[in-house]
Amino acid sequence: SRPILDMSYSRQFLDFQGSSIPSSMKKLVVTKLSQNFREAVTLQQDSPVPLPGDGDLLVRNRFVGINASDINYSAGRYDASVKPPFDIGFEGVGEVVALGLSASADYTVGQAVAYVKAGSFAEYTVVPARQAVPLPSVKPEFLAFMVSGATAYLSLKELGDLSEGEKVLVTAAAGGTGQFAVQLAKKVKCHVIGTCSSDEKGGFLKSIGCDRTINYKTENVESVLRKDYPEGVDVVYESVGGKMFDLALNALAIKGRLIVIGFITGYQNPTGLQPIKAEFLPAKLLKKSASVRGFFLNHYLSDYKMALQHLLKMYEGGDLVCEVDFGDMSPEGKFTGLESVFRAVDYMYMGKNIGKIVVELPHSVNSKL
Repeated sequence: SRPILDMSYSRQFLDFQGSSIPSSMKKLVVTKLSQNFREAVTLQQDSPVPLPGDGDLLVRNRFVGINASDINYSAGRYDASVKPPFDIGFEGVGEVVALGLSASADYTVGQAVAYVKAGSFAEYTVVPARQAVPLPSVKPEFLAFMVSGATAYLSLKELGDLSEGEKVLVTAAAGGTGQFAVQLAKKVKCHVIGTCSSDEKGGFLKSIGCDRTINYKTENVESVLRKDYPEGVDVVYESVGGKMFDLALNALAIKGRLIVIGFITGYQNPTGLQPIKAEFLPAKLLKKSASVRGFFLNHYLSDYKMALQHLLKMYEGGDLVCEVDFGDMSPEGKFTGLESVFRAVDYMYMGKNIGKIVVELPHSVNSKL
């Protein structure tokens, strides 16, 4: 049965430039559970374009975001009950091209929106209107706030308990979430240390206020921390895992807080983990009255809209730098089209990106009505 659509204006079925919505589209689908993204995911060429229900928007995706956890999703690690095939991709920015009757009370055709919802690696995605975020325009930068920015903001606010003058260590600091963690800690007037893998990334980090950068390819992180911060660091924003987690734990100051937002070094392993020296964890925490806390964005959705509005206001006011990486410097060039999502995921795991990795989905307007 076709959902009830607002038939009162014919533009309902047109995109904002006057071209018809096609009946089929390309999308990425997980067809096999695997931590190897290329093995797990298939590009389907002729999937039917979904119809929005009464409270839904049909969004034509213009930009989609790449997240380290896309691999966890394709490996079936977030919900063991979900069996392939299922859609993939967490976030998108685009225009509303059709909508249900209830949704038309708040949205119009042609409106720019962003969203967080599984299934963004597609040319069109149905999004419940209540989950959409209206935007002033379709810009790739807005995508960086949806998961990455919100994760940095809420984890530091809820778990970091930052105060002026504290020392904050951000691992993978030049990445999609790291760039925001650095800037948000600086807003509280903290001293920020950022780890990264190249001098180019170090230069970017200094440009957004990082006080001390550590290129772990040319410097020994443990030695630098011991020498320059003998009293330890107060907060660690940690997304790398494995040996970096061990280093960060050892570097905690008295009453230090270590926030785990991910452990990317393990995601491509069959178990999803790199070993850590966990047997010493209780003693180390007790000795310093320190804490390790995990942060998963889905558990903080009640505060999500507030966080997003705050971040967007800061960005619009010029108080927040948002770097996006389209892969222009990657071997095969810019990430354009759904087929380039595979390259973009590889690029992330090679640690080449500065800022949020974004894939552009160009749309040709082919049938004027």
